[in-house]
Amino acid sequence: MSQIFENADACWKVIMADASKGRELLPVIEKFARDNTSPAKVVFGTSGWRGEIGTDFTFNNIRIVTMAIIEMFKGSDAAVMQAMGVKNFDEIKKRGVIVGHDNRFLGPDFAMEVIGILQKEGIKAWYAGEAVTPEFSAGIEMMKAACSINLTPSHNPANYAGFKFNPSDGGPAGSEITTKIEEIANRMMKEGSRVKDQESRVVAERTDLTELYIEYITERKTLDIGKIRDFIDGSDCIICIDNVHGATRGRIQRIIGESPKIKYLRTEDDYLFGGVAPEPSEKNMAGVESVLKQSNARFKLGAIMDPDGDRIRFAAGYGDSIVQIPMNYFGAMALHFLNKHKGIKGVVAKSVGTSNFVNAIAEKLGIPIKETKVGFKNFRPYMLKASGERAIVAFEESDGISGYNHTLEKDAIFGLLLSIEMMAVTGKNLNEYLKAVMDEFGYYYPDRSGIAVDSSLIGEPLIKKLSVIKENYKIGTVIDIGGKARIVKDMITVDGTKIVFDDGSWLMIRPSGTEPKVRFYIEARTEDGKKAVFETAERITEEALK
Repeated sequence: MSQIFENADACWKVIMADASKGRELLPVIEKFARDNTSPAKVVFGTSGWRGEIGTDFTFNNIRIVTMAIIEMFKGSDAAVMQAMGVKNFDEIKKRGVIVGHDNRFLGPDFAMEVIGILQKEGIKAWYAGEAVTPEFSAGIEMMKAACSINLTPSHNPANYAGFKFNPSDGGPAGSEITTKIEEIANRMMKEGSRVKDQESRVVAERTDLTELYIEYITERKTLDIGKIRDFIDGSDCIICIDNVHGATRGRIQRIIGESPKIKYLRTEDDYLFGGVAPEPSEKNMAGVESVLKQSNARFKLGAIMDPDGDRIRFAAGYGDSIVQIPMNYFGAMALHFLNKHKGIKGVVAKSVGTSNFVNAIAEKLGIPIKETKVGFKNFRPYMLKASGERAIVAFEESDGISGYNHTLEKDAIFGLLLSIEMMAVTGKNLNEYLKAVMDEFGYYYPDRSGIAVDSSLIGEPLIKKLSVIKENYKIGTVIDIGGKARIVKDMITVDGTKIVFDDGSWLMIRPSGTEPKVRFYIEARTEDGKKAVFETAERITEEALK
């Protein structure tokens, strides 16, 4: 292709339109990434700063964000240092920073830029190479590093890159840290800062985060790796894992060994992920389902993980009857399993938009429930070793999970290993186990949707308009849902407005922080009942927007 492009965004549109032909344009993207010095707006969302490669995620902007982090280190602000878990800049220099990336385009090159800048400031830096998010979290603790920089946009499409920062406890950076990085980086962007690229090849000490992760889970003992291996060796099973061309490839083999009973899909290099969004979605499970349907094994387990290994979705079943098990269900099963079968005590932590199936289980088992805002970083108070209320399991509906005595980051590998141990201990496929738990605690049917609103409402105006909902629908209010009178049993406002009804169904109305949209999270007690709950959420929203 001999096309001339005005900018990287235009080039990416051509690439993404036809991944098979677009690969030859990646050198054009690299040139934009190296030459483009236009500033970007740096915003650390629920899981880091993300941007399009060559447009806002460029080498110059990567350098600026790294320099902003160093300026933050040098400032030794008391709140920042406390959130970092260090005393001062000298301690950071000694303890060092782990730097790595997933297997996206230009990942190693971006990492070398970061390492070079750190080294110039006298900060020790280890190069992890290709690694997944939970490995960084475990590695920080095992190495007693000050922090990590993980260059990944998680499950975003191929045109994106990302920048995750984790402090010394291994968890996602809190607002005390990210707000300061944003403040300094955006000031530098506004000033038109330019940071020179590396004049010579960067040499950094390598670290094997997978080896450290194996040591970590062996020490923590939440998972029984021996039982998992024995189950695979001794049972009539098939396990199919789709890596979607991501950095999770090769990890499971190193943890539990090679086995002909485990099939791996999409493990080869592909910067464009075969032209799909590399997320653990229902649609992307087709390959896994096909493999399971072709097998006559007694135990069938399928899983798909995103490129940086922090999200996972499952499939299980008999013969041709394969069903998907999203995190709304698996997280609840994990609580039941870890408490009833492994005797782990504590609380359950879940984001407010996550199914109340786990609430029903927790209430009957006498387990306290902690509902947080959306974002895994909000589980930190319940995941730390020193926490007075430690989470048995922490999970969110968007496919993220961690468990007792495990990483503060969500971990797809943990989820996969736990699912195999569930089969080993219960003697059931995941779908059988799910049915048994639902038969005991009730059936729940979650879903999500949303509506677009006028662009003038984005941000505070939309939040203000939707705030009237909690006044209009107080506890005790009777509301018509599909022709049936339901009473408002509870109201939760930690992130949007969640209205829980007397039959256990609920709806949550939450404004998007970045788009002119209102998001609906709902749950009905029957599959057919979802439509009525969605219609109610839309009606309540439209009333509030008048």
